[in-house]
Amino acid sequence: MSDFKTIDDLDVAGRTVLVRADLNVPTKDGKVTDTTRIDRLAPTLTELAGRGARVVVLSHFGRPKGGRDDKYSLRPVVPALSKAVGQDVAFADDCIGPDAEKAVKALKDGQVLLLENLRFHPEEEANDKSFAKALASLGDLYVNDAFSAAHRAHASTEGLAHVLPAAAGRLMEAELKALSAALEKPERPVAAVVGGAKISTKLDLLGNLVKRVDLLALGGGMANTFLFAKGVNVGASLAEKDMADQARAIMRAAEAAGCEVVLPRDGVVARKFEAGAPSETVSVDEIPSDAMVLDVGPATVEYLTLKLQGCRTVVWNGPLGAFEIQPFDAGTNAVAGTVAALTRAGRVLSVAGGGDTVAALAGAGVEEAFSYVSTAGGAFLEWLEGKDLPGVAALKRAK
Repeated sequence: MSDFKTIDDLDVAGRTVLVRADLNVPTKDGKVTDTTRIDRLAPTLTELAGRGARVVVLSHFGRPKGGRDDKYSLRPVVPALSKAVGQDVAFADDCIGPDAEKAVKALKDGQVLLLENLRFHPEEEANDKSFAKALASLGDLYVNDAFSAAHRAHASTEGLAHVLPAAAGRLMEAELKALSAALEKPERPVAAVVGGAKISTKLDLLGNLVKRVDLLALGGGMANTFLFAKGVNVGASLAEKDMADQARAIMRAAEAAGCEVVLPRDGVVARKFEAGAPSETVSVDEIPSDAMVLDVGPATVEYLTLKLQGCRTVVWNGPLGAFEIQPFDAGTNAVAGTVAALTRAGRVLSVAGGGDTVAALAGAGVEEAFSYVSTAGGAFLEWLEGKDLPGVAALKRAK
């Protein structure tokens, strides 16, 4: 993944740089409620502006249905973006055409402009070549800093890289380097910790991981499916019993590849899925028929902690239990704490992302301790599945 240009390779002074960002951030009452994505984007924008570029930011926002819809306007993002980059950011009411052209022409070196939602034009998601050329006509150079949208072959994520000289922004660069270090050229042994509710949504991911990692630790509802596939009575636990054959196939593939699959040895069970529900810890061979496994137990945590001590790389996707409700967050918190401690000690490279992972690690208080935590969601999962991401592939071709 390291075979791409970065903004170090671009001469940006006095030139207009189109930066594909992901400003699809949560808002309420017209204000941004979580600035994480904006804060991560800011270093690229401030560096380009500091080097004398005229910075034009492109982004989607929500899912408008085939045309302009003011509730999906990017205008409410302007104050938060301005604060993050330390200057007033201009705004254009369209991303192509006269409004965009006038706003771009008014830019001076070192200034930043945000264009209106790309998805107000259906041609964006269709990766229409004429639309990509219309966007390209606004600038001299193209920088993609939206890894979270890199799994989409859209005009602004894939098409533009074929029209303008292209490079990765700082956020994209950091993401690709972290992912490359985690699975493409990792220090071994490599462990993958994978949780979540269902294996049906992660078959490709699991099938790819067993060929790439030395240890695959499973938790959450998906672990119940694997236990059931091995003949364990999982009681009233969430389990996809119709996926037992697929679970057994994954375990056979893991054995053939020399990958150890670690399943829970014990679990925290309850009769009700609610905060404060009476719970107990039992061996997986003693799950009551009327109880649900809602977290991994201390024996599982102890074994996983021991196994992780010998690893050099850890990839994490998904919680090990129903982390949203106490006390069923204990297993996730404990194992995440172990990975965080190993990372701080310089013994492990840890990369996490996808689904509820960011929230689970934040709840455990260790998000900042991991080597890299991706907020990319779908793109991170498709990377774990071993898929080629169009936005990344386009940067490689553009080198």
